[in-house]
Amino acid sequence: MFETKIYRNSCKIPGLLILWLLAIAWPALQAQAHELRPAIVSAHAGTDGTFRVEISFNFEAYAAGIGAEHKDTGESANSGLYDELRALEPAALERRGTAALARLSEDYLFEADGVPIALRLTGIRIPATGDTGLARISKAGLAGQLPPAAKTLKLTPPPEAGQLVFRLFEAGEDKPAYAKLLPEGQREVEVALSGPEAQPVWQTFADYLRLGFQHIVPKGLDHILFIVGLFLLAARLRPLLWQVTSFTLAHSVTLFLGIAGIISVPGYIVEPLIAASIIYVAVENLMTSRLHVWRPFVIFSFGLLHGLGFSGVLAEIGLPEGQFAAALIAFNVGVEIGQITVLGACFLAVGYWFHARSWYRSAVTVPGSLVVAATGTFWFLERTL
Repeated sequence: MFETKIYRNSCKIPGLLILWLLAIAWPALQAQAHELRPAIVSAHAGTDGTFRVEISFNFEAYAAGIGAEHKDTGESANSGLYDELRALEPAALERRGTAALARLSEDYLFEADGVPIALRLTGIRIPATGDTGLARISKAGLAGQLPPAAKTLKLTPPPEAGQLVFRLFEAGEDKPAYAKLLPEGQREVEVALSGPEAQPVWQTFADYLRLGFQHIVPKGLDHILFIVGLFLLAARLRPLLWQVTSFTLAHSVTLFLGIAGIISVPGYIVEPLIAASIIYVAVENLMTSRLHVWRPFVIFSFGLLHGLGFSGVLAEIGLPEGQFAAALIAFNVGVEIGQITVLGACFLAVGYWFHARSWYRSAVTVPGSLVVAATGTFWFLERTL
C-alpha cells in the first residue's frame, strides 16, 4: 500500500529550482517524437555491371528541407511543412515530393574508380499514414550502370544528411559485405567493390558507442524523462544506482532479444507503453515520499519496454556483419553512459546541494513529478489517439 503524504509547506520555492524545472519541462513539452534517425544507404553491385541503391530515410524531413543541424524536426522553421507532409497518404505525399525525388540521385553522389555513376529514380515505397507522432521511414530506389571492371565505390552524401549507415552488398548476397555508420561530419566513404575489408573493430565500437549515447542525449527525451522521474524520488546516489542497475539489466535483455530477432513488438505498441511507464513513475513519486522495496522490480519491467524501443532503433540502422557483438555492446554502453550523464546532471544541479533540505520534496519532487506526469500523459495520448 502506498504511503501518502500531503505537504502544506509554506516555504518559498527557490527561483533557481523553478528555472531548473522549466529547463527540463520545456523541451519535453515541445517534443513531438519526430526524431531524425540516420538514413540507411544500401548499394547492390551486380556481376553484369548493374548498380542499385536503396535509401531508407525520413522522406518528409528530406522534402521539407530539415537537415542534420536539427536533432528533432520540431527544431526546424519548416516543422509545420513536415507535419503537413507527415499527415498525407502515400500517393499524395509522392506527388507533393516530386521535386525532392528529382534531386535525390544528385544529392547522393556515387563514383566508381573516380567516375560519377549516373543514377535514375526507380520508385519510392511510402508506408501508409499511421501514428503521426512517429517518424515514417520510406524507401527510395535508384539504378545505374558501373563502369567496366570497376574496383572501388565511393559515396558522397549531401551535407544535410548528417549521420547515416552505408552498406554494400555483393552480387547474390542478402547480407552486406561492408557496413559503416558515418558520423555527422564524415562526408564520404570509399570501399572496394569486391572483397571489401571491414573497418577495425575499435572503430565500429566507437561509432556505435556514440550512436547509443546520442539516442539518450540529446535525442531520447522520453528516456531522459524516465530517468529524471527516477531521480526525483530518490536524489541519493545509492538508491539511484539500484534503480538504474535494474533498468540497465532489463533493457539489455530485450535489446539483445530484439536485435537477435527472437522477439519483435511493433513501435505503435511499445511507444505508448514507454509513455505509460513515465506516467507511472511520476505518479508514484507523488503518492509516496520514500522508496519502496518493489520499486526496482517495477523499474525492471519498464526497462524491458525501453529495451524494445532501443532494439527497434538499432534494428532499423543495422549491425555490421562480423562485428555484431562489438556494435551491440558498444550501443548498450553508450546508452548507459547517456543515462548516467542525465543522472549526474540532475544530481549535480539539485540533488547534491538540496536533497536533505526540508523543502526539497515540496519544491522539487512534487512539481517536477507533475511536469513529468503531464508530459508522459501528453505523449501517451499523442501515440494512441
